[in-house]
Amino acid sequence: MADEDLRRRVERLERLVTDLSERATDSAAARVLAAGADRDVSEVRAELRAHTGALNALRQDQVDLREEMRQGFATVNTSLGQIIELLGRGERQ
Repeated sequence: MADEDLRRRVERLERLVTDLSERATDSAAARVLAAGADRDVSEVRAELRAHTGALNALRQDQVDLREEMRQGFATVNTSLGQIIELLGRGERQ
């Protein structure tokens, strides 16, 4: 009876060791995957920062262009006003 009990206990321990070994392998694989995911997230964040920087630069270009166009139109409006005034003087004479 004692031999039979010992054999069952050893078999149970062997199953537990096998199960723990599989869990350790799964844990190691999970750590590798987590490290890879962390690197991927870091790369995506870096790309997002680069894209955000490019969009901010583009926005600033648009703001500068808008201001330049406003100044250009103001100059054209002033010049046209002067031309209209000169044409009006010529008609009166």
